[in-house]
Amino acid sequence: MTTTTVRIASLVLGGLIAASACSVPVFAAGDDSETMPVCKKGEVYDKKAKKCVKQSSANITDENRTDYAYSLAKAARYDEALAMLDTVKDQNNAEVLNYRGYATRKLGRTDEGISYYLQSVKLDPQYAKVREYLGEAYVIKGQLDMAKDQLATIKTICGTGCEEYQDLNAAIIDPSKI
Repeated sequence: MTTTTVRIASLVLGGLIAASACSVPVFAAGDDSETMPVCKKGEVYDKKAKKCVKQSSANITDENRTDYAYSLAKAARYDEALAMLDTVKDQNNAEVLNYRGYATRKLGRTDEGISYYLQSVKLDPQYAKVREYLGEAYVIKGQLDMAKDQLATIKTICGTGCEEYQDLNAAIIDPSKI
């Protein structure tokens, strides 16, 4: 191979690497658990196919729908998140109830959100994320003693180093962080 051929091959390979780096899907802005890319309205991200597909024709699992609803909520698309959660067959699921609580709370319906969080806690008392969000709802309502109770429970679940503890603690110290 000539030097020119090697240079051209290097440029082509470099271009391909750069192009693939730029084509990575955009993820929902969030500060906690993994979220998946969000799609145009009417579509859902299929984790198996790793692409957006039409929601009406998608054969998507409940877990995929739940995770996608959370990604929509983290992207501030709360009404769409609730609509996606409506398509989940098993509504009596700790994550579904937690994410429904999160979306309704973010829409300003804090009491409704709390009711979903409490249902989620009944199903899975060791679910730290729901405890964090429930605590944040109590902070919004000015019930810091109840928020601190949730913080203490999170500490027993995952310690003070976990994200749920740190986020709720920050919200208690400075409610503007919610």
